[in-house]
Amino acid sequence: MTPMPANEPLTTSILVIMYFGDVVFAISGALTAARYRMDVLGFVLIGTITGIGGGTTRDLLLGRTVWWTQDPLELILCVSAALVTFFFIKSDITRRKGMIWSDTFGLSVFGVVGCHIALQFGAPFIIAVFMGMVTATGGGLIRDVITNTQPMIMGGQIYATAALLGSLCYASLRHLGVSEIPAELVSCLATFSLRASAIVFDIRMGPPGEFIRIGTSIGKSNQAK
Repeated sequence: MTPMPANEPLTTSILVIMYFGDVVFAISGALTAARYRMDVLGFVLIGTITGIGGGTTRDLLLGRTVWWTQDPLELILCVSAALVTFFFIKSDITRRKGMIWSDTFGLSVFGVVGCHIALQFGAPFIIAVFMGMVTATGGGLIRDVITNTQPMIMGGQIYATAALLGSLCYASLRHLGVSEIPAELVSCLATFSLRASAIVFDIRMGPPGEFIRIGTSIGKSNQAK
């Protein structure tokens, strides 16, 4: 694949999935704020940080202008999604599950977005794959640290691994000359399938000597919260 100019604008398909990721990640952050009974400012803060945290980290690491400082639509979408969640959430029943699944959708698309942007910026293949993972997991990691929640990335959950899979798929397919939209669809689906399977079947990475855990009691209790 021929490297793209660093100043080339993002394609429509990448912009669409990026804005979608902003919204669902902001919702996951707002639902986390709901679990801790935060006020409206807390919803907006946690939701926005979750939505733009990963992309901001990626841009800073690449030495690239932080995208949302040039295009405030991302910031507006995150704030709006957090506010809508604040005013319409009515029950505690679905907050945990809603957070997990909205986070899963965000994870699925942001790995592709981050990898695409890194490739466009001229990053080497391996760095682009890593930046895809950073973009997908950074916002959720910051959200969990701020809310004093065990980060998904540190608790054995197949989280960063799923993001890495999607990012690697996208970089590989583009390197092989696959057109952009099919590469995006396949890569997003790969991330979503792995992460969703891990949630549904309670599959986790284990410590040394126990590489994979399936159906642990810890996982079940966490999913039920």
